[in-house]
Amino acid sequence: MIGHMTWTLPATVRTGGSLTAPETELLPDYLAWHRATFLHKCAGLTGEQLALRPLPASSLSLLGLMRHLAKVERTWFRIRFAGQDVPPLHFVEGHKDADFDLLEPERAEREYLALLEEQRLADLAAAGAGLDELLAAHGEEQSLRMTYLHVITEYARHNGHADLLREHIDGVTGS
Repeated sequence: MIGHMTWTLPATVRTGGSLTAPETELLPDYLAWHRATFLHKCAGLTGEQLALRPLPASSLSLLGLMRHLAKVERTWFRIRFAGQDVPPLHFVEGHKDADFDLLEPERAEREYLALLEEQRLADLAAAGAGLDELLAAHGEEQSLRMTYLHVITEYARHNGHADLLREHIDGVTGS
């Protein structure tokens, strides 16, 4: 009989980038570093651990953050910037926090792969576009530069949440 295998989020390599590159290189590299940092904070945990909500007053979990960040990638790069006709992720009518609340630990590997795919597709949506290229988000024009900055701040904020969650799950701390 084959034993039950529990999926564990794999290790992620974080690479540094230039501190003097032009913005066209600096912003995508900085976003890539924040993406890898989030996954680094989740590495080594099982789906069950990723779904834990260790702070009683909050619905935050690492798995919920993973789902939310996949939604952010799709929304800001593919839907808003590239105008792709794709459905929003984790949308449930009448439930504004479905990405955080409707978790299935056994789907953690699929959620991880979905995040990686949304990151890849976001990069493709922005490839070749100039930072000053405008998009219409919520009826207002904004640049690709602003899109990068918004998504970087999403990751930066949620990487802080991930630090706190991980420390409560198994005591691991770090950058």
